[in-house]
Amino acid sequence: MDSQKDALQRIIATLANKNEELQNFIETLNHTFGRVQDNSTQVVSDLEEEFDTLYSILDEMKESMTNTIKQETVRKSHELQNQLTQSTNALESAEELLEFANNALHIADEEEFTKAAKQIKDRVTMAPAFRLTMKPKATDNMTHLMVDFSKERQLLQGLKFLPVPRAPEIVLGDCLVIDNEVTITWRIPVEDSKIDHYILEYRKTNHEGLPRVKDEQCWEVLDNIKTSEYTLQGLRFDTKFMNFRVRACNKAAAGDYSDPVTLETRAFNFGFDSTSSHLNLKVEDRSVEWDPQGGKGVDSKVKGKENKGSSAHFTNLKNMSRSGTPSPKRTSVTRSPAPRGARDRFTGESYTVLGDTSIESGQHYWEVKPQKDCKSYSVGLAYRNLGKFDQLGKTNTTWCIHVNNWLQNSFAAKHNNKAKNLDVPVPDSIGVYCDFDRGQLSFYNAENKQLLHTFKVRFTQPVVPAFMVWCGGLTLSTGLQIPSAVRSFQKTENGLGGSNSSISQQDPSVACDICFYDKLPSVDSSLMP
Repeated sequence: MDSQKDALQRIIATLANKNEELQNFIETLNHTFGRVQDNSTQVVSDLEEEFDTLYSILDEMKESMTNTIKQETVRKSHELQNQLTQSTNALESAEELLEFANNALHIADEEEFTKAAKQIKDRVTMAPAFRLTMKPKATDNMTHLMVDFSKERQLLQGLKFLPVPRAPEIVLGDCLVIDNEVTITWRIPVEDSKIDHYILEYRKTNHEGLPRVKDEQCWEVLDNIKTSEYTLQGLRFDTKFMNFRVRACNKAAAGDYSDPVTLETRAFNFGFDSTSSHLNLKVEDRSVEWDPQGGKGVDSKVKGKENKGSSAHFTNLKNMSRSGTPSPKRTSVTRSPAPRGARDRFTGESYTVLGDTSIESGQHYWEVKPQKDCKSYSVGLAYRNLGKFDQLGKTNTTWCIHVNNWLQNSFAAKHNNKAKNLDVPVPDSIGVYCDFDRGQLSFYNAENKQLLHTFKVRFTQPVVPAFMVWCGGLTLSTGLQIPSAVRSFQKTENGLGGSNSSISQQDPSVACDICFYDKLPSVDSSLMP
């Protein structure tokens, strides 16, 4: 019966997955169908616009060339008309002179004849008929303005739709996800020398399968990529996966998208839990700042008595905290209303806030950056049941590194009210690495990945990131992969063993020692039973 039920449950799970795939496919088909109609209308409009442009160019060229012919006609006509006028006037002058010469032949008086002959000779010398060029200044030939559009007609008759680049293929084996960077590599199935650039699109998703048409995130576009590889840098992995697709473009058109691929981008994401913070902390999702006016409504008599009160005193303190009037400076906090009594989780000088997500297994990494003028802060881990008066590093259920910039500067690793000074400069930003299964908590300089300190712990229950801040603020960076430098260092460190120094635990249920390795920063090694 049980085996049949298990088999039926597997069949149900398979059917549910197939139904989801079919639903996604139907949505894709409907989306594609609608886009076909829209794109068809668009390309017809573009085609009409292109032809209208051609018509306009042809009309302009026709008008220009017609004007050229008209101008040539006017020029030749003007030249010929001038010659015709000059020739007519010369002919009239020549006919008059000819008649005068014929009449001179009949002059009987020798003196008069000689005078007339001289006059005729002078007039012939100056006659326009003998000064004119007997060649037309313009011909009637207009063949130089004729056209032959046979080649152009062939070009027009050869008009066709643009050649579109083929869809690229993403080479999944060459894609790389490391150090919050994603490198995507692709290739073109057929060599195409006319490809000018590529367009890469990506989006974040929590859906593991093929990209869905309707998703919470929109596609982000990276244009004008000249090579067949691209690396996205500085990403925050706040979703489990990322979808990628790419298309090739020539000078005129973009081709089809490649088949999309989905890459895993899991990372530890959490924020500050505002419901767990001290009243004097102004908490946002990824930042926390000490606010001296935050707990103004709490009775000042509570201070100095935190560790002496009874359960009745705790109840009275909760009631007082709830009835206190919050400071106007806390209005910038954006969070849902805290559960009843939750905002007095920490009291007195325990200016602590916890992360909102527990760690129960696996390896995780996050970074914390303090404000430059922050007087005191701690970064580490704690069990969720951390007491309201407990301070980080002063109990056997908390592990942290502590920075004090007030009066006497110090930089130390703390656990169970014991401290080990760290003989390294305080970094501008601290990286925290937790390997829950191996029981390891390490702190790094987030900039150069220098190891600052390591605790070796046998965790007996889930832990949460824990923070303390006084006179300053902290900014949290999550959604980070474990840096490759940290992974490499952890592999080397896990190969080492033994210790030459230890400090015993007061609580035997929590195993944690402080020890040293030669030539390595400080490391705490677990006491195995």
